[in-house]
Amino acid sequence: MKFFRAFLVFQLSFFFANPGRGQQRTYCNPINIDYGYTPIPEYSNWGRHRATADPVIVYYKNDYYLFSTNQWGYWWSKEMLHWHFIPKKFLRPWNAGYDELCAPAVGIVGDTMIVFGSTYTKNFTIWMSTNPKANEWKPLVDSFEIGGWDPAFFTDTDGKLYVYNGSSNAYPLYGIELDRKTFQPIGTRKETYYLQDWRYGWQRFGEHMDNTFLDPFIEGSWMTKHDGKYYLQYGAPGTEFSGYADGVAVGHAALGPFFNQSDPLSMKLGGFARGAGHGSTYQDSFGNYWHISTITIAVKNNFERRLGIWPAGFDRDGLMWCNTAFGDYPHELPSAGQHEYGDGFKGWMLLNYKKPLQVSSTLGAHVAGFANDEDIKTYWSAASGNAGEWIISDLASVSTIHAIQVNYADQDVDSNRLGKYNDQFHQYMIYYSDDARHWRVLIDKSNNKSDLPHDYVELVQPVEARYIRMVNLHMPTGKFALSGLRVFGTGHGSKPSEPEDFVVLRTEKDKRSAWIRWRPSDEAYAYNIYYGTAPDKLYNCIMVYDGNDYWFSGMDKLKTYYFRAEAINENGVSQKTELRKAE
Repeated sequence: MKFFRAFLVFQLSFFFANPGRGQQRTYCNPINIDYGYTPIPEYSNWGRHRATADPVIVYYKNDYYLFSTNQWGYWWSKEMLHWHFIPKKFLRPWNAGYDELCAPAVGIVGDTMIVFGSTYTKNFTIWMSTNPKANEWKPLVDSFEIGGWDPAFFTDTDGKLYVYNGSSNAYPLYGIELDRKTFQPIGTRKETYYLQDWRYGWQRFGEHMDNTFLDPFIEGSWMTKHDGKYYLQYGAPGTEFSGYADGVAVGHAALGPFFNQSDPLSMKLGGFARGAGHGSTYQDSFGNYWHISTITIAVKNNFERRLGIWPAGFDRDGLMWCNTAFGDYPHELPSAGQHEYGDGFKGWMLLNYKKPLQVSSTLGAHVAGFANDEDIKTYWSAASGNAGEWIISDLASVSTIHAIQVNYADQDVDSNRLGKYNDQFHQYMIYYSDDARHWRVLIDKSNNKSDLPHDYVELVQPVEARYIRMVNLHMPTGKFALSGLRVFGTGHGSKPSEPEDFVVLRTEKDKRSAWIRWRPSDEAYAYNIYYGTAPDKLYNCIMVYDGNDYWFSGMDKLKTYYFRAEAINENGVSQKTELRKAE
């Protein structure tokens, strides 16, 4: 009994000394997987960096499987949080090039998973597996006859199999049925959807959807069937931009005709992690829908990217939605019950946005303020990657802390970092304090042996603190550099009031565009603008930090629009404004 009591005291003392330990029930974008480095040397002339995109998640035999561009393998997860990497190269000896598995197609045909990579030649293999967790694969078709870039498989409820493909700013997406036994095409491919940027503002090529020096690109097909309708999803208008999004066109047959929904399915114009294009939609173990897609960074190369996962679904009228509001704040993992638009966000606010920082050292122009400016493109870098480099974040007042996200940046990465490295890891400690003198352990990653480029830790028990200190112990390569040290929880003050004088000015010259304004407030650090083509369908959201206006260029010129706004601070979210109509 004495031994048990002593052991229990030890366990409890260890638990309360390490409130970061325990089972997580939330996640935060960008998702924390061991992203590989771009394997293409000419794509990293400005610095070696991590990169992947074009993700597919399928739910297969009670696990989630994630494939994405050029990772030399894939991941599986039981609960959509901890992703386990399985090394696998899908190129055959006669294949050549760096695009080992670019924009992969992954499908489920009967009891079999099939995988195929992008190619314009006729020599890429379709692979099959009934046990992908054990990395058991064999060729299904040695050389898939029709090839295709950005392919996607779809098995209909009647058993018919289709493949879609297309990636171009001159040609549409295509689709064709395949023979289930031979996997050869049946008939000729069919044009499924062209972009119409003359009508849909969000399809315009450019960072602000108005600097259109190129025609927009359409890519990344994906098909979802729901309630007898076919939802053809596609990426546009360019992966380099924060307006990178997935649109959706709806039809009554697998090869169309398709009619476009006015607004993107997934778009994330503001916030820390921007962009939500070229992805896929899947259902979890409880039957709820999710959408995974590509987040843009595009600093060291246009194709420097990460991945994000957002709740998705269908409303009672069959409109498909994806909720990216607060899309890079903590959200709940899959759980029982049908989720609706707006579900999942935990209500934990960002506590340290542009709050005071102290650092151990600074490398050149990569100043401390870049570590909490909510821009993944910028980062603070210490002068070295040595153990002992540190950063302190002052929340300005004592707050309740629920979670912390550590986003590392690729600064001065070793020149040999091309492709996948499975033996690298991060180690660090995080402490908390009320007075910046007496520190207690919050998160202990001193013995970690995993690669944690976007580590997210939900605390088992929230803590009250004003200061957070992170100390570097080990970097796998490069300097100790952070694009975002993000502290989530709730402040002890008042929520902001709803935005006043909220106005939407839609121009007659180009009805794809509008100027949105509101009275600035000292109470808020950010605002959400919700919009849609019906008063009860405001499914798209723009997050605006600091400012009190936004030039919006993403509307359907033929539709009336409706807008509402809310204010945000570390204490919570205001009531939404009354609807504003823009005809």
